[in-house]
Parts: sequence; structure tokens; C-alpha cells
Amino acid sequence: MNHADLLERTHYCTEITHLEPGTTIRVAGWVRKRRDLGNLVFIDLYDRSGILQVVFDPVRNPDLVVLAQEMKRESVLTVEGTISMRPDEAVNQSMKTGRIELIASRVKLHSTSRVPPFHLIGDQEVNEELRLKYRYLDLRRSEMFRILSVRHQTYQVVRKFYSDNGFIEVTTPHLIRSTPEGARDFLVPSRLYPGRCYALPQSPQILKQILMIGGVDRYFQIVKCFRDEDSRADRQPEFSQIDVEMSFVTRDTLFRIHEELMAVVYREVLGIEIQTPFPRMTYSDALVDYGSDKPDIRFDLKLRDATDVLAGSGYQLTEDAIRNGGGVRGVVYPGGAGLSRKQIGDLERIVRSRGPGGLITFKTGDGGELTGSPLGKHLEPERRLQLVQRFDARPGDLICLAAGGFEETAWALGDLRLEIARRGNMTGDSLKFLWVIDFPLFEYVPQESRYQAMHHPFTAPLAQDENLLDSNPALCRAQAYDLVLNGVELGGGSVRIFREDLQCRIFKALGLTKQEAENRFGFFLEALRYGTPPHCGIAFGMDRLIMMLAGTDNLRDVIAFPKTLQAACLLTNAPSPATSEQMKMLGLKSLIENSGKKETT
Repeated sequence: MNHADLLERTHYCTEITHLEPGTTIRVAGWVRKRRDLGNLVFIDLYDRSGILQVVFDPVRNPDLVVLAQEMKRESVLTVEGTISMRPDEAVNQSMKTGRIELIASRVKLHSTSRVPPFHLIGDQEVNEELRLKYRYLDLRRSEMFRILSVRHQTYQVVRKFYSDNGFIEVTTPHLIRSTPEGARDFLVPSRLYPGRCYALPQSPQILKQILMIGGVDRYFQIVKCFRDEDSRADRQPEFSQIDVEMSFVTRDTLFRIHEELMAVVYREVLGIEIQTPFPRMTYSDALVDYGSDKPDIRFDLKLRDATDVLAGSGYQLTEDAIRNGGGVRGVVYPGGAGLSRKQIGDLERIVRSRGPGGLITFKTGDGGELTGSPLGKHLEPERRLQLVQRFDARPGDLICLAAGGFEETAWALGDLRLEIARRGNMTGDSLKFLWVIDFPLFEYVPQESRYQAMHHPFTAPLAQDENLLDSNPALCRAQAYDLVLNGVELGGGSVRIFREDLQCRIFKALGLTKQEAENRFGFFLEALRYGTPPHCGIAFGMDRLIMMLAGTDNLRDVIAFPKTLQAACLLTNAPSPATSEQMKMLGLKSLIENSGKKETT
């Protein structure tokens, strides 16, 4: 029997454990599973809070039993009934409501469901494309709702923290002028201005600096950003970031405030106390010691330089690297001497993928002797001892060496270091925050024979390096910084340029003519002429932060409706072709084949 007046719930399914038996309530949700025992029918009803067992008793209401016997999984119900204690032998300790059940007295079946394409119960592995296509089913899983709840709570904590610290939340536009800053822009053709386009913001960088010029002083925003980047596991074409800018403060003040932010977030969301202040490390030291600009410092496994030990050995691979201005660096694999040839080959592939021509390995014996490498034949006993001492190698360890240029060996060994830690379970459950500071201001693009900004072109150089802008830009360091947690870059920022003359020098170092700079950034240069305060800022990847808080390694898990690695939405089949009417309205023609015909402009 259906009852048209049954719609609104009085309680969520698991929020009734404090109520007295005999209390009448109304719950609503989906059918998780049905158990038909003939004389009784049990249905597990679930909502976002969890599961409640509903009992259909033929003695009390035979019509409801007939209805229950026909119910399919994932059908939607409202049930009114009375709370009852389960018999002792039927208590389920694994359920929040495992001591109680609901005896149904009235039921409204709102809708039925087809058989879902995958199970929504437990931790069963499901093809991710299937999950994304049927995201509305995936979101019903308790784990997904837990992650969404973590995200919601984090948003509230972040907003309150900034508001309590004198920041103003300002919304910036999504339709802006294209100002190339790094990745490719997503362009939006304009109907009102044929042939012209808006760009979706990669970040509100220039706009938040203009807010500082406008006297806002302390700004924040949880903002949606867009970057047309190549696919990577930890990136999405549209993402959320915590965007911040401050005037009249030093970098140290910005660091202190955001260390407090992280401490508050972890305390309020997870109940974990974070120790502050966070350590700091220069970009140069990070690359030398860890082979990464976002080092994971949960384990003490540093890279070592062995160039001086191996120089003049006569071994071609190392000699060629040293002769060409490079060197030989390495890392020790604790207990790695027992690895098979195949396992060492897997390590070598990691190193080769970064550029070095191979991996040189030495196994350390019980007496400290080195075996397992052709290089060994070129080393006299004294050099072998020096190599063991350089890496603090112990019996049973594996010394891993890479020869080549500094950066390529650093990045390669950095990746190898992480793989060694993963295999050896070295990371543990600790949380290690780290500020990486003093990045290079520029990086050279050999394919284009020019420099590009490593952070963005509005980053101020270190004061002592300003004189290098015209003579040797490659040596110029930036007042830029990243916050790293357990080897994951949570966010980054910089002290900004607030003088027009310095900003123009940066544009010149980037290869922009005065006219090109004016065409691209004229409105911003104009703003700098009207009294600009010293300011600095930072932006945190909200999705990455939620990923760390939720304990998942998949960025797509923490976004309600994410894109695939190919930037497609499987739920809505986006992107989709534009209709001929839309194209005509925008003054566009396609160069892509459509229905067997190729259109040309």
C-alpha cells in the first residue's frame, strides 16, 4: 500500500540510536539489499548517513510484505515505522544501527531502479571509466560521501579562518582577457565581438594584484581555475584553489599565517595536531639532496655526489659524463643487495626515463666489499672504500649511481629515491610540511632559444639578484615559495613585483618587446603607475589538499564531477560538437572533418 502523504523524513537512517524503542519515525533512502525469509522480509535502507535495517512483518501488515518482496536494489523509499531492539543473536556490531531496527508500518515507493552496472557496496574494484560514466551511482557509495563531507568541512574551516584573520573574500570574473602565463588558455569565442575571445582564468593572478592596488589589503577566494594542460594523474583541466594576496607584509608573515591555516584545518577536519613552524629548504638544496623541488622528507635518504671518487677511473660512462661538465651521483638502497636482476632492471628504467644512460649498481657484502658492477674492475681498493663511506653503505645495501648532467641525474635519482621508499615502506603515517624557497626566476627553453618564468612573470627577484636580470638571467633567484606536504606540492606563491620599471625589465628578460608587453599587459602596467603597495600571495590546490585530508591518491575521487585523463566528461559526453547554428552565430568555421567533409576558413 502506498501513501501519497509520505515524503519528508523525520530522521536520517543512523541518527536514531539515541531514541527510545517504540518511537515512531520516518526515514527515506535507497534499498541496499533485501533478504526474504518467507515469514519476514528485511531491507537495508541507506542514505548519506549510513544503513538501517527495516523489518516487514506479515502479521502486522501483510500488504507491505508483498510490496517489499517486489522491491529492487537502489529503489527509493520513504518508510514510517517504530524503533525496535534487535534480539541479542541478531545484533550487528559492525553497523552504527546494529542494535536496532525499524518495524515498517507505512511505505511509499517513489521510484524503482535498473540493475546498477557495478556494486555500490564495499571496496570492490570498479573500472574508473564506469564510475565516471555513472557518477550519480558512484556518489552513493559511503566512501564518496565521506570524501565530499571532508571537502565541505574544509571549505567551512578555510573561510572562517581567513575571515577571522581580516581577509575579504572577493569574487573575480571567469571571462577575462588572455594573458599568457604558462599553460594554454581555454578560449571562449564572443558572439558580440566576432573574431575575439575571452579566456577562462588559469588563476586570478593579475586581478588579485589589482585588488591590492585597489586597497583591499587582504584578499582570499576559493576559486575555480582552468588550464589546458597535457594529461597528468594529479591534474584536472578545471580545478579549485585557495587564492590569497596580502599587502604590507613580509614573506615570513605570510608563512606564519598559512602554517596556522594548515594547523587549524588538520585539527578541525581530522583532529590531528600539526607542529609549527614548518622547516624551510632552498630549491638548490632540495635538488642536491633529494632530486626534487617537492621533496618528501618523511624518510632520510639523501642523494650523494661521487664525482670526485670516480673521476679518472677510466670507465667510459662516468668519464664521458664528467668530461661533458656533468658528474656521478647516487643514492643507497638499504637492504637492496638481494634484489634480482629483473628488479634492478626495473630501477634502471626509472633512471633512463629521466635522461641518464643507465644505472650503475654495487652490492655491499658482509665485509664491506663491492660487487655486481663492471665499474668495479676500474676501482682500486681505496676508491671502493671511499665509495662505501660516501654513501654510509652497510652490508646488504645497494649503491645506485647515475652519470650525466646535474639536473638530469638529480631528477632521475629523485624518482628512484621515491621508488626505494615505496618498496621499503619508509614513509609511515607522519605529516611532514616543508617550505621550498628561492626558486630560479627563469628557466631556459632551448627549443625556442628564450627564457620563460619558472613561476609567473609577476614574481619579484631576490633583491641581491636584480643586477643579474640584464647580464645573466639564468642565475637570478626568485622570491618564490612552495608549500610541500609528504612530497606533494600543496601550493605556491611569491613576493610580487610592485614597480613598473622592474616589471618591464622582467618582460624584457623574457624576450618581450616593449610593444608586445604593452599589447599583452598594458592594462596591468597602467595600474602599477598609480601607487602600488608591496604585496605577496599564495595559492593552494584545494583538490590536492582534500586528497591529502581524505587519504586517497586519486585527485578525481575528491571532485564531484571530474574529467578523465583525456579531459573528457563521461557523464555528459563533453566536449561535444557545436551545432552549425552555434558556429555561425560566433562567426566560426571548423577545420576538422565533420560527416566526411572538411570545412576550411
